[in-house]
Amino acid sequence: MSGPALTDNRIRQRLFVEGVVQGVGFRPCVYGLALRHHLSGFVGNNSEGVFIEIEGAAATLAAFVRDLRNNPPPLAHIEQITITEMDPSHENGFEIVQSQAQYGANTLISPDLCICDDCLQELQNPADRRYRYPFINCTNCGPRFTIIKDIPYDRLLTTMAAFPMCEACEAEYYDPLNRRFHAQPNACPDCGPQVNYIQGQQQMWRDDAIGHALEALHRGQVVAVKGLGGFHLACDASNDDAVNTLRDRKGRQGKPFAVMVRDVATARQIATVSDAEARLLTSRERPIVLLHKRDNTLSENVTSGNPYVGVMLPYTPLHYLLVERPLVMTSANYSNEPIVKDNDEALAKLSDIADGFLLHDRDIHVHCDDSVIRVLDEVEYPVRRSRGYAPFPVKLPFNVSQVLAVGGELKSTFCLAKGDYAFMSQHIGDMENLETLRAFERAYQHMSTIFRVEPKTIVCDQHPRYLSTQWATRFAAEQDIPLVKVQHHHAHIAGVMAENGVTGPVIGFSYDGTGYGDDGAIWGGEVIIADYMQYERVSHLPYMPLPGGDAAIKNPYRLALAYLWANGITWDDMLPPIMHATSTEKRVLRQQLERNVNVAQTSSMGRLFDVVAALIGVRQEVSYEAQAAIELEALATVTDQIYPFSSIKALLTAIVGDLQIGRPVSCIAGKFHNTVAHHILQISQQIRERQGLNTVALSGGVFQNVTLLQQVRGLLNNHQFNILVHQQVPANDGGLALGQAVIASQLI
Repeated sequence: MSGPALTDNRIRQRLFVEGVVQGVGFRPCVYGLALRHHLSGFVGNNSEGVFIEIEGAAATLAAFVRDLRNNPPPLAHIEQITITEMDPSHENGFEIVQSQAQYGANTLISPDLCICDDCLQELQNPADRRYRYPFINCTNCGPRFTIIKDIPYDRLLTTMAAFPMCEACEAEYYDPLNRRFHAQPNACPDCGPQVNYIQGQQQMWRDDAIGHALEALHRGQVVAVKGLGGFHLACDASNDDAVNTLRDRKGRQGKPFAVMVRDVATARQIATVSDAEARLLTSRERPIVLLHKRDNTLSENVTSGNPYVGVMLPYTPLHYLLVERPLVMTSANYSNEPIVKDNDEALAKLSDIADGFLLHDRDIHVHCDDSVIRVLDEVEYPVRRSRGYAPFPVKLPFNVSQVLAVGGELKSTFCLAKGDYAFMSQHIGDMENLETLRAFERAYQHMSTIFRVEPKTIVCDQHPRYLSTQWATRFAAEQDIPLVKVQHHHAHIAGVMAENGVTGPVIGFSYDGTGYGDDGAIWGGEVIIADYMQYERVSHLPYMPLPGGDAAIKNPYRLALAYLWANGITWDDMLPPIMHATSTEKRVLRQQLERNVNVAQTSSMGRLFDVVAALIGVRQEVSYEAQAAIELEALATVTDQIYPFSSIKALLTAIVGDLQIGRPVSCIAGKFHNTVAHHILQISQQIRERQGLNTVALSGGVFQNVTLLQQVRGLLNNHQFNILVHQQVPANDGGLALGQAVIASQLI
């Protein structure tokens, strides 16, 4: 390129760009813009972001910066551009300079994202050298988070270091005008990772491997498929025998399976898909989207009677080669364990489940499960935040010191907070066993390394028996740093405040199944006035008996009997939970309640949903968390009617009365949802009248119920309340660590 004319109005600026600007084609974008504007200088990466020195006429530099802000690469996310004036150096040309590592500094890392349209066209083009290559990618797509070991994001610091590029790939990699310039996973069939298929003593490679895997799926077999962040267990979603076999082998009898389909048109054959849901399905994050199921050719046992089905589109080139028909694609793990990510681990752990294994030789550095999203009023509402979203941070409304928050027990995630960023981990799993704890430790080591966080404080839940609390206690002692314990429901409200940029105080409704209370009881129907420093418990559901702890939670009929007993309501033999219990169970349970033996006390709204579900015959036993409440929501019809809710007794008595007169259970379910929504409105109005607060924050697993949440928002909006709901992290315990982190940062 010829240099710019040497005129007196030349200026030079140093730009420093922060955000997701590495591994996303940012430097070649800058290079191309500089050429187009005839500017001189250079661009490079360091551990904090991208640095640019640019020289030319003032108006041209302004146009360059404007174009950079308005037209960054597709995967880039610019947080900030800092501009410093410099003396001109009058050099000719523009170049890309070598990366610079800086001790203690970090930049943002892109999540793993789906194959882009350009790569998909090449994958399907017989004339292209990457035709049907399962690892095709460029700077605009492909793996990032799960292959990176350290920053700066260069090939040698990823799991692609094991694959030296061939001459053709290397030429692309070093060409600033090529869309594969410095695409760290860049590869082709001659030099990159390969797939192989193992079934019994047979082993096939490359296209033969994919062909044999397809044949196995068509025969109704179960295939373990290695993906971006771990393995899936796949089978034909329309084959009853295949789906039942997978359920039996995995020991997952009730919880719905996710389904992968080739395109939105196929998704519309198996579910109703709104425009917002279609946009989410085809987004670069490619989450599992919960949709209303149609009656169709899917095996009924895919969803086990649940009216919702989790649907996702292919997000890797390998998926596009496999998904000719709808496939069950469920995480490859045993119940409550982390997703399997390594070949040897898969062959050892999944041999009793899978008939065949579609493997590849690109290592997954850290596991990352699929994300799950619902749509709420045309906006995405997270259920599980993981692949496609993690580790992109939540921007905080204030700066914090370096904090590690370890979350709770169920749906475990952790949070590393530093500056004005809160880095939420991928979904880890339920922290109930050693395998999940080890996965948590590996994920923590990975994220603390790439984001250069050295915690000065560690924060956990108050529950003394949580594995996460016990780990945090040991870690704090080993590192000689402060340990902060945060009340569960305060953390929920602080989390939704933080992601909405609100400092409080707010009226917080923290409704969930279980949280350790300050008095040792099991809380979960809490109304608190809160900011980040403190909270006041101003209202809660009355305490009810929880006989046998987990035994009652897994058997809602036992809860229903306990709640009826506690409120003096007769165990009518015609009520579904009474009919479900044996005579011996009823006798023993009554004695347990009367003698108060192994009976905890709970104020949980989640348990009240379970009780109502059992009482009206929806679900007496559950095989996964919140199953009864999920099925109750799915059954509910819209109604303007409400039950009296001056007490639990008044509510249950009215529901029993409706059952006795034969009111349809769908109407009762709808009436109960509307009652809870009006209950929230009434309490909000009372607090506003007393204390003048007008912002209501809604968090906790109960608010994963979109039917309830829509009703609550509608009522609160009609009465001019400001409403905070989750947008970036789940309302359930998957978002708990965010609240813990911001509370601890304000207390230390």
